[in-house]
Amino acid sequence: MTVTVSRPEGAQQALPLDVEAIRADFPILSRTVRDGKRLVYLDSGATSQKPRQVLDAERWFYENINAAPHRGAHQLAEEATGAYEAARATIGAFIGAPEREIVFTRNSTEAINLVAYALSNAVTAKESELRTYAVGQGDEIVVTEMEHHANLLPWQQLCERTGATLRWLGLTDDGRLDLADLTTVVNERTKLVAVTQQSNILGTINPLGEIIARAHEVGALVLVDGAQSVPHSPIDVAELGADFLVFSGHKMLGPTGVGVLWGRYDVLDKLPPFLTGGSMIEVVRMEGSTFAAPPQRFEAGVPMTAQVIGLAAAVEYLQALGMDKVEAHEHALTGYALDKLAEIPGVTVIGPPDTVARGGAISFTVDGIHPHDVGQVLDDLGIAVRVGHHCAWPVVRRYGVPATTRATFYVHSGYDDIDALADGIRAAQKFFGPV
Repeated sequence: MTVTVSRPEGAQQALPLDVEAIRADFPILSRTVRDGKRLVYLDSGATSQKPRQVLDAERWFYENINAAPHRGAHQLAEEATGAYEAARATIGAFIGAPEREIVFTRNSTEAINLVAYALSNAVTAKESELRTYAVGQGDEIVVTEMEHHANLLPWQQLCERTGATLRWLGLTDDGRLDLADLTTVVNERTKLVAVTQQSNILGTINPLGEIIARAHEVGALVLVDGAQSVPHSPIDVAELGADFLVFSGHKMLGPTGVGVLWGRYDVLDKLPPFLTGGSMIEVVRMEGSTFAAPPQRFEAGVPMTAQVIGLAAAVEYLQALGMDKVEAHEHALTGYALDKLAEIPGVTVIGPPDTVARGGAISFTVDGIHPHDVGQVLDDLGIAVRVGHHCAWPVVRRYGVPATTRATFYVHSGYDDIDALADGIRAAQKFFGPV
């Protein structure tokens, strides 16, 4: 199916990316849904669709060099190892990191758990160096009220395991972090601050510089959840200044089942492993074992090789588009969407009302209609959005709503998608009638 994308009347600027050309790279976007309707995919914040280049990269691995990396002396094993490590270098360069600081995990959630378990495992580590970042009673972990459950529950559990205390920074009424108490919440007892760079529900882009500076001032580590930022904007870990960054492949055009933990090497080298077994060892004896250096220390078992190679292909696709253009594209779409939603009576955006320090995730409510019902009407029209609490239950509680409807954009999104969303919301209001 050929899709023609035109600039609608009232749009303030032409989009930086060629949406029509990009859509042609995504096989799934050529299908129809709900009795022949065009698929309007506005759920990239949950999982992104995959361009043909990523699908081909995974298929190439299985058809040509399928073998376990770092195992075996035969040619396939050697080629698999080479492709796997080349992908590590590609993905590291994407965020300005050396390859030895890139650890592959299943997703952002596992990457965060890796760090959380390493901090509690440090308490009983035999080597004194691996006890450097041990967390125990009297220590504190700091998060924010806007975190995805993946960057909240692991720290709650860490505190339960170790006797540490969990503290958090709250939210303002307009969806921003409230930093008024930053210097008291982040203090000399703080061992780690975990904060999202961009909220998956509010779209808020957080002022990390101030938070990271305060954390390092008191000697705390900083973990940044980049699941919603790395896919959408240029990121350089040297400029970021944090100690850890996590992100997921499936949210950035890559395969499911692969994520990334970046960590400063001097920190990774002082952490004990999360999972143990094959590949992550140095020497194994019946009396005890020693561990390999990072990143292998944190990659036990046969890795998700095809997925890693697919993620490298996704990175190359994004680099070819230009991350500056990706960011500008979504900024334009976000501004247009906010304007379109503001024209509809009864629609309330939960989060920042403008594009200042804001990404392309817009959550909203419609007066008198439950968000799940809004989502159902939109789905009947071929429009895929997310409904619910978006794995950020404390946020919906903070703003006194049962749930929200959320639209998220990506490189294949166009003004026509947002027009369809606005028309769909009006259709929902018409269907359910006045309250």
